[in-house]
Amino acid sequence: MHATSLYQQVKNAITPYIDEHKTAFTVALSGGVDSVVLLHVMNALKAEIPQLQLTAVYVHHGLSLHANEWQAFCEQLCNELAITFYAAQVKIDRKTRTSLEQQARDARYQALDQLSPSGSIILLGQHLNDQLETFLLRLKRGSGLQGLTAMRQTRMLSSGRECLRPLLNVTRQNIEQFAADFNLEHITDDSNCDERFDRNFIRQQIMPLLSERFKGFEKSAVRSVGLLQQQQDLLDEYSQLDLQRCQNSQQGLSCLALANYSAARQANVLRCWLEQFTALMPSQQQTLQILNQGLTAQADAQLLIQLAHGQVRRHQQFLYFVRDTEVPQSQLVTDAELLLSDGRSLVQLTGEGIRKPLPNEQVTVHFNRPQARIKPLKKPGHNTLKHWFKDAKVAPWLRANVPLIFYNEQLVYVVGHFISAEHYQQEGIFWNIKT
Repeated sequence: MHATSLYQQVKNAITPYIDEHKTAFTVALSGGVDSVVLLHVMNALKAEIPQLQLTAVYVHHGLSLHANEWQAFCEQLCNELAITFYAAQVKIDRKTRTSLEQQARDARYQALDQLSPSGSIILLGQHLNDQLETFLLRLKRGSGLQGLTAMRQTRMLSSGRECLRPLLNVTRQNIEQFAADFNLEHITDDSNCDERFDRNFIRQQIMPLLSERFKGFEKSAVRSVGLLQQQQDLLDEYSQLDLQRCQNSQQGLSCLALANYSAARQANVLRCWLEQFTALMPSQQQTLQILNQGLTAQADAQLLIQLAHGQVRRHQQFLYFVRDTEVPQSQLVTDAELLLSDGRSLVQLTGEGIRKPLPNEQVTVHFNRPQARIKPLKKPGHNTLKHWFKDAKVAPWLRANVPLIFYNEQLVYVVGHFISAEHYQQEGIFWNIKT
């Protein structure tokens, strides 16, 4: 086993981590031939690298009648190899406009992240043929450069945990031959032959034809993917430079700075900016809508474009990404620290603020009362909260979550913004938000 090229490729992939003293690895074990081969190779590497720590995780999606059998197989295999084994059962709540495959994949990554030991690198068994199938699927969907780069050898989860694909340059044929040479038992998922799924159709019908017709097609295509990845990396470097010129300290994107670029460059900077907040990019139509409305609107015009995980809003000639949130509930203020319904804490302190409530005054915290009136300290006259927020240039989407302190039905304190001049007291009370 140690003399095979497959073994060496896996060893070469994990060596940089070992050199950095990252010695804990978790194999995403499905029981299929690729993950079983990966597990056996990593187990052999343990004998060569004593400090290497190895665990395995099986994720039970509940999508196959054989899932319990596969879990039992994986657990028995790990017991035979004396490898710590974990299993997770996840529930897939089917959603519209998202493929079942995508939902299962997202749930799998989340479970892998939760069960893998702290600091462990997750090892995925995806191989060269998986890479080509991904490339062709994205080509079919009309993906751009970034989509056509397919899978990277490393992937960072949202939690910051790193995933590694040590077999990404190894063909399925080589993996299967390795398993046969060393008599490695594995399971076969019959659903992989169901050609109703696009990936299976490409695997069963398209790839064999291409490989038969064009000698060396697999390696040539993967080489092209590698070149696309290099070009994307170069583009990313320039994109970051553009983003630094266009983004302010509040992560807003300057419409004025963006207007100096070509249309293609504007779209690229917009995507680079959005990647900080969401993995789901806007469609081409949404991108044009954001740029057209964002760059050509009047200075004080509002913009709201709904995306999958939030909204793109415009304020003071900057674009902002705003996550969807619920307005907190109104509550009585009875203690010095109050837990709000959105998880924040409202803390009462002493100092320059307003007078304490009278015995007949009930203290409540409300939200989203734009028509409530107040005369702020050092401001001329009474007016609505909507007026004062606009005067202070507070972004519209921030206003609904600002705690408003009322004495009975009178607004007396706008946390972080305004003090009622009629209730002002130098040695009084005030409130802050603790997140």
